[in-house]
Amino acid sequence: MTNSPVIRKSACRICAGQCGLEVEVDASGHVQSIRGDRANPLSLGYACIKGLTLHEALASDKRILKPLRRMGSGGFEQVSWDDALSDIGQRLTAIASAHSGDAIGAYKGTLVYSNFLANAALPAFLQAINSTALYSTMTVDQSAKWVVSQRLGVWSAGRQAFDTAEVLLIVGSNPLVSLSTMNIPPHNPVKALRKARAQGLKLIVIDPRKTETAAHADLLLQPLPGEDVTVLAALLHVILKNDWHDAEFCRDHVDDLDALQIALAPFTPDYAARRAGVDAEDLIAVADLFARPVADGGRLRHKRGSACSGTGPDMGPRSNLAEHLVELLNVVCGRYARAGDRVPHPGVVGPRRQTYAQVVRMRAAPEERLAPSQYPRIYGERMAGALCDDVLTDDPARLRALIVAGGNPALALPDSRRTAQALTALDLLVVIDPFLSETARHADYVLPPLMMLERHEVSKRDWETTLAFAPYAQYTPPVAAPPAGADLLDDWEILWEIARHMGKPLDLGGVVKESEPRHDSEDLIRRLLDDSAVGFDAIRKAEGGKVFDVEPMFVQPARKQGVRFSIAPADVISELEDVVKDPAIESSLFRFACRRVREVQNTMYHDLPGIQARMRDNPACMNPDEMARLGLADDDEILISGPYGALRARARRDASVRPGVVSMTHGWGGAGSVGWNVNELTSSVADREPLNAMSVLTGFPVSISRWRSNAPFPL
Repeated sequence: MTNSPVIRKSACRICAGQCGLEVEVDASGHVQSIRGDRANPLSLGYACIKGLTLHEALASDKRILKPLRRMGSGGFEQVSWDDALSDIGQRLTAIASAHSGDAIGAYKGTLVYSNFLANAALPAFLQAINSTALYSTMTVDQSAKWVVSQRLGVWSAGRQAFDTAEVLLIVGSNPLVSLSTMNIPPHNPVKALRKARAQGLKLIVIDPRKTETAAHADLLLQPLPGEDVTVLAALLHVILKNDWHDAEFCRDHVDDLDALQIALAPFTPDYAARRAGVDAEDLIAVADLFARPVADGGRLRHKRGSACSGTGPDMGPRSNLAEHLVELLNVVCGRYARAGDRVPHPGVVGPRRQTYAQVVRMRAAPEERLAPSQYPRIYGERMAGALCDDVLTDDPARLRALIVAGGNPALALPDSRRTAQALTALDLLVVIDPFLSETARHADYVLPPLMMLERHEVSKRDWETTLAFAPYAQYTPPVAAPPAGADLLDDWEILWEIARHMGKPLDLGGVVKESEPRHDSEDLIRRLLDDSAVGFDAIRKAEGGKVFDVEPMFVQPARKQGVRFSIAPADVISELEDVVKDPAIESSLFRFACRRVREVQNTMYHDLPGIQARMRDNPACMNPDEMARLGLADDDEILISGPYGALRARARRDASVRPGVVSMTHGWGGAGSVGWNVNELTSSVADREPLNAMSVLTGFPVSISRWRSNAPFPL
C-alpha cells in the first residue's frame, strides 16, 4: 500500500464559474495542492487564484473547528454541538412564541448560492418556523434586476444566445474577473471570448476603468461613475432617432414606445457627453455598432447579440432606472431568442424547462406581510438594504434574531457603523462560518461548517437558465478530510438540527418531513434531484463534469398573445425627467467607483498567504496624472471624504482608471480582515431606491486629500 498523494477530481464553488479542479491529497486526506482540471469540458484547465488557494483556507490556523459561544466578558468559548444547538433552539422558540416567526430572520450569503443543500435548507428552515424574513446578497448589489423583471416584464426564452451573437454590450461588469455576467460564458471566459472574437463577435464595454474585459473590446466608453443613466438614455435616444430599433418586434411586443422616445428627447449625445465626461461621437459609435441594421443578401437585418450589466450600474445612483435602460436596449433592438432558436441549456440538474417566444409579466401585488421597514418582498425576499431598519425600530414586529449563513453582512451592507449597531441590537445572532468574520465577531454563536472540498456538491440548478451555456453538470463528493480534531457539520445539517431542537420538522421540497432519522448528504441530493432531466446516477458517474448529450430543445411559439413589455411606466418617465433636473456635481470632486479583482470574492479569504503574496490590501487606485496633480506617490496615505463618511486608504497608480475617479474593491477592512472598508463612505438611510431599499454604493462624489496623522478623523 502506498502513501503517495492521489489526484481527485472536484470543482471550485466560490463563484458561478465553478471551475473544474484536480486536488492532490495525501494519505491522511489533507490537500497538498490544487490545479485546474484540463480535462474539464468547460473550464478546460482554467482556475483563478481563489480556487487554487482553497487548501490554504482549509488548513488555516484561523479556521474555527468547534462551535463557539459568546461569554459574558465578550470573548468566545468552545462548546459542544448539543449545548449550542439546544440553547439556540430554546431561545429561538421563545422569541417565536413571544412574538412571531417573522421575528426570526436569515441572511443568505454568496457561499450559500453555490452550496446545493444549504441553498435549499435555508428557506426551508424559515418556512418551518413560519418566517418571511429572508435576506440575501442578491438585494445587496443587483436587486435592480428583480425590480426590472417585475416592472418591465421578461422574455420567456431569454436573450439571444452567446454562440450566435454578433455584438455584445457590457455595462459596469468585468466578466473575465467576476465570471458572472449573463451574456458571457463563466467557464474559461477568456478562451470563450477570444474564440468568439476570432469568429467576428464585436464587443462594447462601458466602464470607468479599462478592465481586463475592456482590453478585448472593439469600443470602450469610459464615463464618469454614476452617469450610467445618462449614457444609456443617450444610446437609446440615438437608436430610436435613427430608426435602428427592431420596429417589427416593438410593434408586436412593446407598449409606449412613443412615450419613451419623448422622455429621452433631452438625452442628446452632446448633453450626455458633457455630463458623463465622454465624447459625443464615441456615444454615437457605440449606438451604431450595437444597433444599426446590417446588409445581408440585398436587404437589411437586425444584428444578434445582447446588452447586459453587472454591479456597476446596479450599485450606483438611480440603479433601478439604469438597469431598466440596459434591458430596454435589448427590448427595442429585439435581442431575444425567437421561435425555432435552440435553447443552450435544456436542463440537466433541473428539469427540462420549455421556453416560449413571448413576454411574461412578473409584476405581482405587494405581499400582505410587509417588513417593519414597509418595503415589500420581491421573489420571496426582504430587502437587505432595509435589514437595519427591521432591527432598529420600535415596531413590535421588529427583527429580533438572525441566522447568517455563508455571508458577512457587517462588511457587505452599507453604512458599517449602523450595521454593527443593528447586529449588536439583536436578541440572538447565530453565524455559520468557518472563520471569525466581522459579522461573527458580533455573534452569540459561531457554528463552523464543512468547507467546499469536504462536502458533497452538485452544480447549481438555478443557474442553468441564466449562467450556463451548455447542458453541463458536475457532482463532487468530498475529496478532503477536515483538519484533525475538528468537529464540523454541513451547513444544511446545522439548520436541520436547529429546527429539530425547536420541534419544527424541515421540509426540503417534500424530501425530509420528519425530524429523524437524519439523511446523509449524498442521499439527500439524490432525492432532491428526483425531477432532474438527466438523473442523479448519470450525473454522479460523470467524474470531472460532463456536457450531456441531451435531446435538443427549441424555443416554441408564444402560447399567449397580447402580453407586452411595459417600457415606459409613469415612475420611469418621472425619474427620467428628474435626472435632467439633477444639479451638476462639482468638477473639483472625484467619483468613487467599486471594482472587482481576481484575487478575492467579496469578503472572503483576504489574509491567505497565496492571496497576500499577490494583493495585501485594497488600495485606492487613481489615474497616474491625477496622482501627480495632487502630489501623491504610491503608498501615500490619503483621506477619502464623501457625503456620509470618510475613509483612510493607501494610494496606488493605475492607468486603467480614467481621470476624476478613485477606484477600490469592496468587502475589505474591519477588525477581522485587512484593508479598508469602503462602506464606511455609504449610508443605509439616505438616497435609497424606493422599491428595493438599494443604497448608493458606487458612483458618488468624494474629495481626496493627503492624510495628516495629527488631523482629527471626520466621523
